[in-house]
Amino acid sequence: ADVSAAIRFSQAHRIPFVVKGGGHSYFGNSNRADSLLLWTRRLRSIEVHDSFRPQGSPAETAIPAVSVGAGTLWGEVYRTVARDHDRYVQGGGCMTVGTAGFVQGGGFGSFSKQFGTGAANLIEAEVVTADGVARVVNAWQEPELYFALRGGGGGTFGVVTRLTLRTYALPESFGAVVFEASATDDAAWKELVEQMLLFYREQLHNPNWGEQIRFLPKRRLSVSMLCHSRSESEMRTTWAPFFDWIASQAGRIKLGAEPLILALPGRSLWDPDFLRKLPGITLADDRPAANPDNLFWATNLGEVGQVLNAYQSRWIDASWLQPARFDTLVKALIDASREWSVGLHTNKGLAGGSAEALSATRETATNPQVLDAFALLICAADAPPAYPGVTGHEPDVAGGRQEAVSVRRAMAPIVALDPTAGCYISEADYFEENWQRAYWGANYPRLAAAKRRYDPRSFFAGHHTVRV
Repeated sequence: ADVSAAIRFSQAHRIPFVVKGGGHSYFGNSNRADSLLLWTRRLRSIEVHDSFRPQGSPAETAIPAVSVGAGTLWGEVYRTVARDHDRYVQGGGCMTVGTAGFVQGGGFGSFSKQFGTGAANLIEAEVVTADGVARVVNAWQEPELYFALRGGGGGTFGVVTRLTLRTYALPESFGAVVFEASATDDAAWKELVEQMLLFYREQLHNPNWGEQIRFLPKRRLSVSMLCHSRSESEMRTTWAPFFDWIASQAGRIKLGAEPLILALPGRSLWDPDFLRKLPGITLADDRPAANPDNLFWATNLGEVGQVLNAYQSRWIDASWLQPARFDTLVKALIDASREWSVGLHTNKGLAGGSAEALSATRETATNPQVLDAFALLICAADAPPAYPGVTGHEPDVAGGRQEAVSVRRAMAPIVALDPTAGCYISEADYFEENWQRAYWGANYPRLAAAKRRYDPRSFFAGHHTVRV
């Protein structure tokens, strides 16, 4: 009722309206000057269901699920679902990401190749539309609005107040392999890039593995891969041939340090009591009277207030891993990494994933190219926290523009692989020209039709959002 009143007030007084959840919008769509900002922060309920049946659906559709308020963050949802109930829900990798915006944007987690996107796991939503009406939508009730909420863009079709998501049996274990390597010359660097991609194709291109492989200037490789349902022994066995190959290179290729290889029980990955025992992995919310369980990954600290000087992404089709196209991909990555670092986010392309993940994601609004891509390649330049108009803390505009030029140069050989390749709506170029095709592909006309039906005056609007 409060959300409905806010929408009506905003319309009556012609005040721009903005919805904020976790506040991770790279485009700034969760804030706007001179607007009425509706922050869902206090919608914090979390209810785990052994058996949930969407409204209006047959009895046999009941499945395990969790209902969460739109103001919840993934860290607290994970703690409740995994630690307290031994279940898994597909959310984001960062614990401070908001649930509602994540799902509406599509939403990838470290294990999306197994469990699909956040949008693919949405089974019901409560949403207040531009007419002020509260609706409960799912595959049986107002299916076109339900489709739009599954990847059509956060805050684009209404204000989501509650989401119900499918849950799964919690994997027995989660694991990580983290290391860096470098090459002494161009020939060795080419071999390292080739071996890394071959190893990925043969050993990691499956539902168990996800996360990042980065190629950096000065012939450096950085790997941070996560897995599920693998013991430490199994992980070491999997990676042994790759590390043995590095050892055989007589110093032409070197590891930066001993690789970190670890496995932990499934319930422990988001358990604050366990995480606090791992030095340097997490940080705690240090505000007065903050919940001591409010932890976040230490690597995310630098994102608070950071300036994005450039950000581009492209899905890389799995066919580039095959012999006929492999050499071209290798060359493109080498050429790109001369200019700037580029990362293959293998959890954000679903090729090689489970049949269930592919089938469920196919029904969402996300660009169908994600189904055939083995990774989302991201090339970005960020700067420390800065605030326009605050003396002494202004962004370095000149330096930022120089970095943006470097990113464009780095992306040129990647874009040349497939100029029609799309990208992920939540992690994309602010200046993307063909954004409708890039974000949604063939799904855009269907989204536009839903927009005309539920928000004919584009009351909910933002940068590169579906409009009438």
